[in-house]
Formats: sequence, structure tokens, C-alpha cells
Amino acid sequence: MTSGTAEEFTAHRPRMFGLAYRLLGSAEEAQDAVQDAYLRWSSADRAAIEHPGAWLARVVTNLCLNRLTSARVQREQYVGPWLPEPVFTQDGSLGPLESAEQRDAVSTALLVLLERLTPTERAVYVLREAFGYSYRDIAGVLDLSESNCRQLYRRAVQRVATPEVRFTAGGKQQHELVKSFVMAAREGDLAGLEKLLAKDVTWWSDGGGKVTAARRPLVGRETVMRFLVGGVQRFAGGWDFAVAEVNGAPALVVHAAKQLIAVASFELRDSVIAQVRVVMNPDKLAFAGQQFAATVPMG
Repeated sequence: MTSGTAEEFTAHRPRMFGLAYRLLGSAEEAQDAVQDAYLRWSSADRAAIEHPGAWLARVVTNLCLNRLTSARVQREQYVGPWLPEPVFTQDGSLGPLESAEQRDAVSTALLVLLERLTPTERAVYVLREAFGYSYRDIAGVLDLSESNCRQLYRRAVQRVATPEVRFTAGGKQQHELVKSFVMAAREGDLAGLEKLLAKDVTWWSDGGGKVTAARRPLVGRETVMRFLVGGVQRFAGGWDFAVAEVNGAPALVVHAAKQLIAVASFELRDSVIAQVRVVMNPDKLAFAGQQFAATVPMG
């Protein structure tokens, strides 16, 4: 491969990684899919590729569709709740996130909802919502008719629909709310936690059987408060806490020195915390751990 061809692929790599991550919910697998696309790109007839970006999007999407089919079986056998891998987004790893809609498109909450979709529905939804593809372009990527793509998109929208508004606070307000949560949990401030948590708050822990974590969701303010205070008092002696932008929103980062211990994402409803999703599985923190080691999270 010529250096020019390699440089051309490199220019498209961030967009292809963002596409693969949204399709797979796994940064590690997204990297593998992009690498596989690179191998196909390097051996392709360059003269036959009229639009490199469209060609790569087609290749990456179909590579991810194959991975999603096998991933579904693996996730059915997963120990405890399955959550997507966190990605620090302040450095633009998932592309520009300048609006609430763009942030919503990479949020942990939405990635969890996308698990409801079939692989093809997910591909149509992501290409349409996150990348603004026309139905004609989506049909070309997936070798489907435009009418079929419209039908798949409508079905996907219905299946991920939720009555809860995920973004009810601006970035600064949400950041302050997460900081208040960290302080209240660390200090065992039950009154403070009560003000921050919804009455029906749900806490999800993804340890994947690799570390100790609740294998069922914790539901209700009192249950979550007891769990939080007990857990912080028992385990947090050598841990540090920070707030950083993860998947487009402020998140809690737990670390010891530069090693990630956990990343907690928050879903808000009416300016209180309605869902907390905590990734503790060290395998799922590998990509974010590399990002974290190279940067200092915002305080």
C-alpha cells in the first residue's frame, strides 16, 4: 500500500471507529472492525472505489453486522447485566458532540436501548440518526430496498422509544449534579443523596463475572443509598474519584493512580438521577483505561 493510500484511510478512521462503536457498543471490537476494514482497503482495487468514505462505511457496517450476530449469543450468556464499553469523549474520539442530539446518539442510555434491535435495524437506525444517511444511501450500504430501509427505521424508532427524557439538564448543570452525587456518596450524606436520586432510581453493575458486582439491578432510592454508603465506606479507602466526559455526558470515574476501577454513567429525569450504569469489568475498561492514562479528567 502506498503512503498516500494509508493516509487516505487514516483520514476516514475516526468516522469509521465512531460508526463501528455505535453499532457494536464495544470500543475494543470497534477497533478490530476498523482494522479488518483497513486490510480490505489495502488489498482493494483503488481505481474501482469512486467514493472512499461510502465504500469504507459499507465495509465497516457489514463487518459489524457479522460481529453483532455472534455477539448476541455471547451477551445472552453474559454474567450479570451487560453494559456498553465507556469511551472518554472530550478528545473527540466519537466525533463532534456539539448538540444534545449528538450527545444523545452516543449516550450509554441509548446504546443500551439499541440492544433491543436486530443487527439490521440497528445499522439502519445508526446510519440514519447518527450519520444522516438518506434511505437511498442506507439501501446501498445494506443491499436492501429503500422501502425496506424505511420500514426497518420506523420499527427501530418504535423499539427504542422511551417516555423518559434523557437530557433534562444542560452540560454544566449535569456536571454539577454528578459532582454533588460524588461528594454526597463519599461523605455518606444520606440527605444529600436523597435529593439527588429519583424515588425509583435503578443501579446497574457490569462486572462480567470478573470482579464482584451485583448481578441484578438495585431498584429504589433507599436500596441504592444503602448500597452506595456501605460500598464507599468499605472499598474506597485507596480510590480516587473524578468527573469526566464519557459518552458525551459527565460521568463518575473511579481510579487508583492511573488505573481505572469503574466508570459510572448517569441518566437524568426531571433533574434527578433516574439510572446509574456502572462498568467494572476490567476487560471493558481497557480502551477507556488507555485514554484515561493519557489524559487528566476534568475535576
